[in-house]
Parts: sequence; structure tokens; C-alpha cells
Amino acid sequence: MSSPQPPAVPLTDAPPITPHLSVNAGGNALTLRLLHQCDELGLQVSSGPSGCTIIDAGLQAPGSVAAGLLIGEICMGGLGSVGLVPGAQHGWPAWLEVHSAQPVLACLGSQYAGWSLAATKEETGGRRFFALGSGPARALAGKEDLFRELAYRDRADAAVLVLEVDRLPPQVIIDKLVRDCGVPPEQLTLIITPTTSRAGTTQVVARVLEVAMHRAHALGHTLADIVEGSACAPLPAPSADGLVAMGRTNDAILYGGQVHLMVRGSEAAAQQLARDLPSGNSPAHGRSFAELFAEAGHDFYKIDPGLFAPAEVWVSHLDSGRTWHAGGLQMDLLHRLWMEAA
Repeated sequence: MSSPQPPAVPLTDAPPITPHLSVNAGGNALTLRLLHQCDELGLQVSSGPSGCTIIDAGLQAPGSVAAGLLIGEICMGGLGSVGLVPGAQHGWPAWLEVHSAQPVLACLGSQYAGWSLAATKEETGGRRFFALGSGPARALAGKEDLFRELAYRDRADAAVLVLEVDRLPPQVIIDKLVRDCGVPPEQLTLIITPTTSRAGTTQVVARVLEVAMHRAHALGHTLADIVEGSACAPLPAPSADGLVAMGRTNDAILYGGQVHLMVRGSEAAAQQLARDLPSGNSPAHGRSFAELFAEAGHDFYKIDPGLFAPAEVWVSHLDSGRTWHAGGLQMDLLHRLWMEAA
């Protein structure tokens, strides 16, 4: 992964993102750092099917919050920073802060968990496998319609992908990744981050800016107008119960996420984005995600998509200098869900 990376290529004459940036080059450099620090970060590294590299950040390995911070930056293709905010805020002791000067590419072109990877029981020789892949390798495969909208495809001779799963992927999935990414298996690295782990919980909450970007895309806002983004969210304790853990990470963003977007383009569009973006616009707002997920029969697509958004938003229009604010934190709800009396 240390060899020079060929440049990425735009798919149209006017891409909404900087075409020469390679998310795999950035992600691979950070992955080398992760590998070098595996002992201190509580990770286990092994050779997987066909010789790919498996980094266990929470299955058998203990993992750590520090590992989750670095994995969050890997997910963003090296085009964003993820760190802990010093000091307690709003009655909660730990907060994450995320920033990117390339939010469209970092969040949608890399970090977004948009690559559907599935294998049947017959293909695995056991249990059915399903995962949503996130991270730089998505931009090599380009399997999602989103990459046509972004007018971006990466080129690299090594790939890294993050899988939020509770078991290792089977051979058939590895074969698909190698084929679709166009890299030899020994140049493929998979980072496994179950949500029940410290690293897994951390890297999911680190998606608070990405959630805002995805919602802006769903609202039809011009992505090329969003030129910089910052965000923060409270970091809950992980849970050994997968559904509880998933609920906590979602609630952290939906009720504790704060996002500041810097935009160009139309003032009216910027104001409308601020108004429409927060999760409070959803009729499902105000209830724990775990409860809503159970009512939906564990089907994400039955939950109002407007809920998948940060709690509070500021949108600054760079050409006029005006800033609009909407939404607000629901920390009382998070306190009730996450804390016990001493």
C-alpha cells in the first residue's frame, strides 16, 4: 500500500469534486499507520482468504476508541479529521469532532456505507452474509449510482474497505472485492468494526458529517455548492447487544449531532438547506432509534428517511456572509437512554 497511486479520473467534464484526489491513496497511507500501531490500539492483524489483510478492530481483538478515530479518517479517504473534543459538553463526557475541506468526496465518495455485499448460504457453505461496505475501495469499484452523480472514480493499486459486521467475510465476498476493485488480493485490506466494540461505535458516530451530506443529497441540494463541513456528536458507551449498540450510535447523531456547512451558490438554496436538513423535520423525531427500528421489523427502509439527519444545523453562505440555523439538541433524551443514577 506504500507504492505511488495513479491519479483518480473524472467521469465528466465538470465534476462536482476535485478529480485528481485519490481517496485510496489517502486511506492506504492511514491504514499503514493503523497497522504500525496495531498493538497500542488493541487490534489484531491476520491474513485472510486469498492473502488479503484483515484488521480486527472488535471481533476477537479489544479495539479502542483511538482505533475508531483513525478508522473514521480512513473511511474518509484521508480527506477529513476525526478527534475527541476535550472536556464534557451538554452533560456528556465524550464528544467527537469531524471536519473536511472536501466534504462531498470524503463523505459521499468514500465514507458512506453504500456498497451492498451479500452472499447466500449456498455460496458461504453456512450462514448468509450481508454487509454494507464503506471507505475508499467503494470508489475503485464504482458499483453505486452515486458515483455517476459525483462524476468520480478512483484509481489505485491497493484498496481498503471497512465492514461493520460481527464476523469475517467469506471467500466469495473477498473474490468479489478483488474482482470489482481491480487489485490483487494481497493489496486488499479489510477493517472489521462491529458496532458492539469501542472502535465500531466510534467510527459510526464519526459519520455525523456524512449523515448531513447524505441528507443534503437526498433533498436535492447541489453538492458542488457545499465546500467545507464541520460536525460533532456525543460518543456513547458501546453495548454488547448489537441492536442497543446500533440504536445508541444512531441516536448520537439524530439527537446530538451538530453540523456546520459552508456553501456557495444561491442564498435561497442555502437558507432552504438549513431549514430542511435537521432530523426534527421528521414525524419520527423524539423517539429512540432502537424503538423505531423494532417497530419497523428491523427494516431501515420502513423508517422515515428524514430522520437520518443531524439534530442541529448551521449553513453559512460564503458569498454573502450570512448564516442560518435550525434544529436543536435533544440531550435530555440521550441522558435518559444512556445514563443510570450512581
